[in-house]
Amino acid sequence: MTDAAASPPEPGVKRSKLPLLLGIFLAMLGGGAGYFSVSSGIVRLGESPSETAETATPGAAPEVEYVPIDPMIISLNDNGSILHLRFSAQIEVDARYKADVTRLMPRIVDVLNTYMRALDLDDLRDAQALTRLRVQMLRRIQVVVGEGRIGDLLIMEFVLS
Repeated sequence: MTDAAASPPEPGVKRSKLPLLLGIFLAMLGGGAGYFSVSSGIVRLGESPSETAETATPGAAPEVEYVPIDPMIISLNDNGSILHLRFSAQIEVDARYKADVTRLMPRIVDVLNTYMRALDLDDLRDAQALTRLRVQMLRRIQVVVGEGRIGDLLIMEFVLS
């Protein structure tokens, strides 16, 4: 027994590193091929074929009109003190729908006023607040006016005092 205990253990069977090296090589090759195909324009990500055709042939800019929203002053409560938010914006509208959007302006102002009155001051203090608010207001205006008529909401004034 002492002879068996004193002899060194047999080394384990060494496994080949070839599959690991082959996997790393193929992953690098695939990543490089993917990067090349996207950066050279062979593969376009996030675009449908119709969008690609539109961007490939530059044409006349779409006709847009801007419909101003009357300036609004919204009072906000901050732990007993009242702050005021002065807001004004313009709506980018397809020229064909300017009359429709202008006709619906009272409803648009109502929706925006209702939305902004429900905001907390913490919603306004965040660095990304204006972007989030703009998206929310644009979506609400699109619901009132209808899909495809509104291009964008351009905020002209957003002052909290």
